[in-house]
Amino acid sequence: MLDHTREAVAMIEGKVRDDLRRERMLELSLIRLIEVVGEAATRVSAEGQATYPSIPWPQVVGMRNRLIHGYNQVDLDILWDTIEYDLPPLITELEKVLETEQLDYP
Repeated sequence: MLDHTREAVAMIEGKVRDDLRRERMLELSLIRLIEVVGEAATRVSAEGQATYPSIPWPQVVGMRNRLIHGYNQVDLDILWDTIEYDLPPLITELEKVLETEQLDYP
């Protein structure tokens, strides 16, 4: 999850929202990255999710579901806002999880 969130955020660095409309490869790449993040979230057990309530699990999975099943109905404004505003705090929380997990497993 962390690698793909970081990659999505890095991919829009220096870009503006309108680039999504002009660059089909950018659009498809970002959609795929977010799908993978959501798919990874679905594989975290309920216990694991409960252990880290600061991760917005339902929203991450829900976004994946909307992208997977939305096909050509992807709202690019929502996609952009998700990457620009929602992923940076998610990255911070995922980094905390990894730090905690590394402390638990010497």
